[in-house]
Amino acid sequence: MDTRFAISQYHDAKAVNRELDELIKKPIYTVNDEALKKYEENYYEKKCSKSKAMITEARQIIPGGVQHNLAFNYPFPLVFNKADGCYLYDIDGNKYFDFLQAGGPTVLGSNDKEIREQVIDLLNTCGPSTGLFHEYEYKLAKKISDSIETVDMFRMQGSGTEACMTAVRVARLATGKKNIIKMGGAYHGWSDQLGYGIRIPGSKFTQAHGVPLYLFKHTQEFFPGDLDDLERKLFANKFRGGTAAVFIEPVGPESGSTPVDYDFNKGVERLCRKYGALLIFDEVVTGFRIGMAGAQGYFGVSPDLTIFGKVIAGGYPGAGGLGGKKEYMKYLGAGLDATGDKKIHKAFTGGTMTANPLSCCAGYYTLEKIDKTNACQVAGQMGDRLTEGLKKLVAKHNLPFVCWNEGSICHLETVGTLHFSINWKKPWTIPSVLDATSERKTVMTHMGAAYMAEGLVTLAGSRLYTSAAYTPELIDQALSQFDKVFENVSIKQG
Repeated sequence: MDTRFAISQYHDAKAVNRELDELIKKPIYTVNDEALKKYEENYYEKKCSKSKAMITEARQIIPGGVQHNLAFNYPFPLVFNKADGCYLYDIDGNKYFDFLQAGGPTVLGSNDKEIREQVIDLLNTCGPSTGLFHEYEYKLAKKISDSIETVDMFRMQGSGTEACMTAVRVARLATGKKNIIKMGGAYHGWSDQLGYGIRIPGSKFTQAHGVPLYLFKHTQEFFPGDLDDLERKLFANKFRGGTAAVFIEPVGPESGSTPVDYDFNKGVERLCRKYGALLIFDEVVTGFRIGMAGAQGYFGVSPDLTIFGKVIAGGYPGAGGLGGKKEYMKYLGAGLDATGDKKIHKAFTGGTMTANPLSCCAGYYTLEKIDKTNACQVAGQMGDRLTEGLKKLVAKHNLPFVCWNEGSICHLETVGTLHFSINWKKPWTIPSVLDATSERKTVMTHMGAAYMAEGLVTLAGSRLYTSAAYTPELIDQALSQFDKVFENVSIKQG
């Protein structure tokens, strides 16, 4: 197995967070009104007319006009109908550098030919789903187990959200405890109990519209990177049902948008052992993007359960799964335990399309190719080159933007929306924080529109994923297009 990692040198998390602290204190910089108007008139109206027409029609029957949260773009979502390596093409024939990478799963690049041929062969023989066992279920599970030291067993699910839900149930069965603690700002899918403290640390229930508050009775959050805060909550839970599990995004919440120290994960592991809580790593993004051994291999940590998504189906649908140590994964089986004398209650989980042959086939061949071609490290090297180039452009244009990366997970923070936090000891500040983040989200959409008009597809204008399909020459070309956007950035007026 390839033992190299995508991260060549781990960033100084404290230094990055200090830069982000300064960023949110400064005036907002964004693409100026004149340039934004030109992008709207000269690009979107003239060169994206088919997209506009289709989205106009779609809005009549699809809420908001699109089905995926990542597709909400200003001034209107574009319609994409072709993906190839590091490129995307819209319905009007415009070509873009793909730094969205479907939200992260395509480490090899989009629509890899070798994987596609294996999927087509499967469709010609078996079809996408039978509801019965297929050999690729075993092959994929075996590949994951062989790659990740802590994964004795693996259970495929339909999505990362489903895998997170299952992890909660397994943890409660295994420990007999009630409470779940997550890192503030982290995203662990959109299930009721985990829709707590998402995006903005300290936000608690405020971002989970439509979820009754009583469903958060046993969910808590702690401040990102703050081990003292975590221990206070673990200690308090000893007197109110105990802590079943601590959920962690290993590079920090929202894929490292708030960076954590290199030793932070080991600190969380130590506290979980001290208080008898399961340590759950959410590696939906980092799993098989940081390296074949996952982020846990890079940080040298041994989580009890690991949540997978995105990469394990190679960009195909049905990407989710839960892996872990046998003593906990047994709660996803039925019957007696290893001793044969104690009945095991199976965690309530399921899914008609779970572990379908198409997903497992695509996932197995994707992981095999990532392993054999050193794709994680190659994608990470491209992330390094992109980030260093962006830093130079930021300095060139004298902008306050903050750039850093965790291998092929790259961050370009122009307004620091996700760096705000809520202090409930000062409740009078909550409205101002929520208003500030709302304003900055609008600014992010304007920056995203400018990037798109210059042929750059990003995630919300602030996160970029690189893949092994990129080359140094392509990264440099993309940087020249970022340069064009930065030429039109100034302090926000009004």
